[in-house]
Amino acid sequence: MSKEEGLNPRLNEDLRFTPKPGGPALYTPTTDKPVQYVTVADRDGTVIGYVWANDEDDAAGWTVRRAGGDEAFNKGARWARKLREAKARGLTPTGALAEIAGEAGSESPSHVVPGSLREAPSLQTVQDLAGKD
Repeated sequence: MSKEEGLNPRLNEDLRFTPKPGGPALYTPTTDKPVQYVTVADRDGTVIGYVWANDEDDAAGWTVRRAGGDEAFNKGARWARKLREAKARGLTPTGALAEIAGEAGSESPSHVVPGSLREAPSLQTVQDLAGKD
């Protein structure tokens, strides 16, 4: 038996990543324009991140607060999922944010802080907020 006969043919497959059409509809993940945002906290009231939106660039996203660590990152999956669901239903980014802001309450592991809807001059401002301890 030669060396070549013993090789699994799968070891020679082309493994390059090639994006395929389809998949979930997503908002643009960045913008350089002003954004609206809400503050998200855990059950104890500790800020874990921000949900932000900008209609002009069809942009929205979840920004985790670094000081929250892995737990804040994990709790943020809920907010990213809500944004994907809103995009799939055809909501504008600020429409999705308004819907999310309307769900303020502390019953779940993370919640929108009531009355926290604000405007920032840029996404960078929100990211800077998330980086502060």
